Amino acid sequence: MKKFSVIFQYLSRYRGKLVVYMVFNVLSIIFGLISLGMLSPFLDILFNNAPSGTPPATINTHAIGGLKDVLLHVAQRYDKPTLLIVICILIVISTFLKNLFYYWSSYISSPIRSATITFLRNDVYAKILALPIGYFTERRKGDLISRMTNDIYEIESSVVSTLEGLIKDPLTIIGYLAYMIYLSPTLSLFLLILLPLTGFMIGRISRTLKRQSQDAAVRLGESLSVLDETLSGIRIIKGFGAEALMKLKFFKINDSLFHIRNKMNARRDLASPLTETLGVIILTIILYFGGMLIFRNGGKGFSGGDLIAYIAVFAMLINPAKTLSTSIFNIQRGAAAMTRVEDLLNAPVSIQDDPNAKKLETFQTQIEFRHVSFSYDDAGILDDINLVIEKGKTVALVGSSGAGKSTMADLVPRFHDVMGGELLIDGINIRDYSLKSVREQMSIVTQEPILFNDTIAANISLGKPDATLEEIERAAMIANAHNFIVQKEDGYKTNIGDRGSKLSGGERQRLTIARAVLKNPPILILDEATSSLDTESERLVQDAINKMMEHRTSIVIAHRLSTIRHADEIVVLQKGKIVERGTHDELMQQRGFYHKLVEMQEVK
Repeated sequence: MKKFSVIFQYLSRYRGKLVVYMVFNVLSIIFGLISLGMLSPFLDILFNNAPSGTPPATINTHAIGGLKDVLLHVAQRYDKPTLLIVICILIVISTFLKNLFYYWSSYISSPIRSATITFLRNDVYAKILALPIGYFTERRKGDLISRMTNDIYEIESSVVSTLEGLIKDPLTIIGYLAYMIYLSPTLSLFLLILLPLTGFMIGRISRTLKRQSQDAAVRLGESLSVLDETLSGIRIIKGFGAEALMKLKFFKINDSLFHIRNKMNARRDLASPLTETLGVIILTIILYFGGMLIFRNGGKGFSGGDLIAYIAVFAMLINPAKTLSTSIFNIQRGAAAMTRVEDLLNAPVSIQDDPNAKKLETFQTQIEFRHVSFSYDDAGILDDINLVIEKGKTVALVGSSGAGKSTMADLVPRFHDVMGGELLIDGINIRDYSLKSVREQMSIVTQEPILFNDTIAANISLGKPDATLEEIERAAMIANAHNFIVQKEDGYKTNIGDRGSKLSGGERQRLTIARAVLKNPPILILDEATSSLDTESERLVQDAINKMMEHRTSIVIAHRLSTIRHADEIVVLQKGKIVERGTHDELMQQRGFYHKLVEMQEVK
């Protein structure tokens, strides 16, 4: 049960309610046994050969414990019909109380189950937000979505929903077994031998469920990844006629998932009929030995009524035993899902605040890379980078693909931590500042516009949720976005669809610039925002970028070198090293690697 330590941590928040839940279950079991125990005296009186108008001398049973004295008192003073009425009233009262306490226990447990899954889902989402950028480059998006959706649903349906059974059913079985031992220790000895054998057989069958469930979760993650890739790249798939290839890929994964789930369901569905069959076998053994016990003792000490009551209790025992066996099967099935979710919850968050981290109130002087190195999966990305970016200056990073430009820019907001050397802001190591305060000083505009399925206003105010409409409009004007926004039917309240699908490429990019402007940070990180736009959109976006960069410190990852001619310094990277640096004119005069890149783009 160590696998479910996370679930138990959530449940521990409700210790008081769980105690009350267990008390109500115990009371429900007790009153259920009282109603069943009444069968023995009822049958003894019913089949007694004495005339119905005469009081029975005694009740030849010990099946009802303390209530026996009450019935003996009634039996000595009244006739058999009166005694039957008393027994029937006791059965009704005890059954009513049994179901009342059962309802109260369910009333308490249901919110606890729902709250447990709610807390788990919240914690998984919060952990996804806390994980470093590097974690997501190693994982399939579909696999993460599968853990957040299917695996948590699996935990809800196969673990949390059965936790109630794992408390209630064992209590019921223990209570019923104790009562059966009280009725007949001899017959109960057979049960204590046969029931463990039954449990062993069920356990052997359920062991393979965990492995099969884990395989099913992996296949589902793969299918979600293919689905995500299909939805994102549907134009390319259709354009290259790759429908058949993608269909084959998805069908293969889905077919594998189908066979795994069939095997899982076959084993799961075996639990209930197997338990019932074994229960009937045990019942026939009890019937035989119980009958022999009555014959041997002549009905004294253990009567026919006692045997019927014993069989009735055993029959009531079969259902919780079946439920418990199904719960064990479900727990095994859910263990794989729990393992996958716990792997995510326990994933190390490598970028964390120092306990004594200070707040970066304002950016004042400079950003400095001092002998910085960084590697990823043992592959060197940056090597001995030394660079000072002074406040108010624009520094452009250029180089061929894989040179380390994006990685270098990602170190500034601490998407990654340097592995060698230091990154300093205002002369203090960036790790000595809190993450939140560092990122509050920055805005990022990426090459691919990242927007969310919400209104235009909500997307612009992402970094400043309390912004007024006037502030949002002002930012949109600076980003050359206000004119197209007000032409929309709902203006700033227009929903832009999934990833901004209702907008053109230029409109999407101008919204991301407006978002950066509204935050009004002193530091900008720009991954060339115009490289994929048409000429008109590029002009509008570049004009908006130029306005935004005024009086700010800017780090620009340049793809189109024509856009960074006026940068204060251009840093040329090659294989993780700085090979050239200077202004555009200085680098052109050197006729080195930068000169070659410019000539290649001009030829194009």
